[in-house]
Amino acid sequence: MTLHPNLHTAFAQGHALKIISGLTNFDLTNVLAVAKAAQQGGATFVDIAADSDLVRQESQHISLPISVSAIDPEAFLAPVAAGATLIEIGNFDAFYAQGLRFEAKDVLTLTQRTRELLPHIMLSVTVPHTLPLNEQVQLAEDLVAMGADIIQTEGGTSTQPVHPGTLGLIEKATSTLAAAHAISRAVRIPVLCASGISDVTAPMAIAAGAAGVGVGSAVNKLKSEIAMIAAVRRLHEALQTVTRSAEKV
Repeated sequence: MTLHPNLHTAFAQGHALKIISGLTNFDLTNVLAVAKAAQQGGATFVDIAADSDLVRQESQHISLPISVSAIDPEAFLAPVAAGATLIEIGNFDAFYAQGLRFEAKDVLTLTQRTRELLPHIMLSVTVPHTLPLNEQVQLAEDLVAMGADIIQTEGGTSTQPVHPGTLGLIEKATSTLAAAHAISRAVRIPVLCASGISDVTAPMAIAAGAAGVGVGSAVNKLKSEIAMIAAVRRLHEALQTVTRSAEKV
């Protein structure tokens, strides 16, 4: 699968910035506010719930590529028909609080079914951080063989920092940074480091081997669009401070 031209450039430079409104967030007002802030703040693309109406509404307000997230392969069909540029199996963080756990075989089954339904759409797949790191790496390799175009890491929602401020932000990102470091050395497709990432740790993700970062609650939980724009801009500017080799993209 050939990456969308804008995404290819951003991943190659290590500047890809995905802003996530939330897999279970169907609040049109909030989703649009997040999307508009993403565009004005300099994000590369946005990630929203797999809903065709949301895709159509966003397409009228922003020009950024739109990714849709779900854990049901059939749920991707209508949003893709509505104009989604890429799809994401994952954002599993939304389900951990409910006691749901995703094993490697579950992710592979979802990926296989999704590829059967949508063989040509750009596909990102999250590797669950609940797996041991060596199993995360093996799953990433298996996903590439199955046709994944992007691998996403996670871990921030289950990490409890013990320090405030900058040190706490680094502590929160440790799991996803470790996964990005290990997985990026095992696969030759872009790795997106997500979950618990901030403007402090975004450059660390690129240094660890990621080609970009995904950020959700640090933006979508803010109360105003102005605050969201400022947060996205800080992330965008932080990514401009680092560069990476384009050899894997």
